[in-house]
Amino acid sequence: MTESREPIAVIGTGYVGLVTAAGFAELGNEVWCVDIDAAKIEGLKRGEIPIYEPGLAESIAASAGRMHFTTELSEALEHARLLFVAVGTPPTYSGDADLSAVYSVVDAMPSGDQGHALVMKSTVPVGTGAAIRRRLEKTGKGNFSYVSCPEFLKEGSALEDFRKPDRVVVGDAGDAAGQAVCDLYAPLGAPLLRTDIASAEMIKLASNAFLATKISFINEIANVCEETGADVLEVAKGMGMDERIGRHFLKPGIGYGGSCFPKDVSALKQLAGNSGYHFQLLTAVIEVNELQKRRVIAKLQKHLGSLVGKTVTLLGLAFKAHTDDMREASSLVLSARLQGEGASVRAYDPIAADDARLLMPGVEFADSAVAAVKGADAVVLVTEWPEFSALDWNEMAAAMSGRVVIDGRNYVDAVAVRAAGFEYEGIGR
Repeated sequence: MTESREPIAVIGTGYVGLVTAAGFAELGNEVWCVDIDAAKIEGLKRGEIPIYEPGLAESIAASAGRMHFTTELSEALEHARLLFVAVGTPPTYSGDADLSAVYSVVDAMPSGDQGHALVMKSTVPVGTGAAIRRRLEKTGKGNFSYVSCPEFLKEGSALEDFRKPDRVVVGDAGDAAGQAVCDLYAPLGAPLLRTDIASAEMIKLASNAFLATKISFINEIANVCEETGADVLEVAKGMGMDERIGRHFLKPGIGYGGSCFPKDVSALKQLAGNSGYHFQLLTAVIEVNELQKRRVIAKLQKHLGSLVGKTVTLLGLAFKAHTDDMREASSLVLSARLQGEGASVRAYDPIAADDARLLMPGVEFADSAVAAVKGADAVVLVTEWPEFSALDWNEMAAAMSGRVVIDGRNYVDAVAVRAAGFEYEGIGR
């Protein structure tokens, strides 16, 4: 199997790049990983994985003989014709995607007929493929092929998502490069949609925007449930039994975060605005998400009154469990708002604490949940790490000064928390 697999290159060694590289290496491909960060590349050569993703370190170690790490693009060009682009496209101040890293890759390509193809894994606005095509033509690189192959990986389960994708989308000009990408994914046995480049680009943005819309919708329902006495968990269960709606992403909480949803929703809204269309629904989705993070403050004030001089502990800091990603994490907003209200903030996260320290000035970090709540007036569960479902709430009560628990993910056992003498409040319950 290994001999028949085509070598590939992956440019960019972040979440998407490393998971894509590891996944193809598992399938038997020789993979050349390229990054301009020399320190990161040297670390990868030593087996040091720069991100936390379950199973990724083990996968890379198992495929060590097939994975090559370099800062030299020429090495990748020499060995592979399919160049997967997985560089960052963060939002700019205007809300558009910053494509500077993407265009740096395009501009670094050699002129002349190399027989190579750029395969875009990075999330880019609709029309980027056409713009890159024009740029290639203008700079004497017209013989490069271009394929859009958006990623649908979820942080925390990214490697498993690569191994068992619910679909593979390939947007191309109907040429050999598009077919080669289809062939690469064939062993996974996933449904394949081969389409035009613009449609492939839109599928990625539209998918994430719709999932974000489901989250904001169920959060709105949760807020109404709090006013009417309904239980949003029962409501979501009943809604999810309708196959037209589905049960996924109907989990109320304190808002979505991470590197994809906020960026992609804003990018699609901006894309529509740039073409003269006001995407009212996404404007509401974004507003609901921002307000949801701040509703926790009101819940705390309901129980504690003024937060001046109070100590509040945040349990979990990453934007979701099983990742160390702090991008757009709800904890960032909460810690800033709490300090703005005069509270002292303590925090604990089993994985993301190191990254969080750099982003959360004024916050006191602890090495365990129990240490974090010592003397605290209230605790807010922000991230649903498994260890929090096994907390001894009698031990927590003994350590705390106050008795308020705000469960921002409806994750812990409300009965057990109340039995330990706490005032428990979830989201929409």
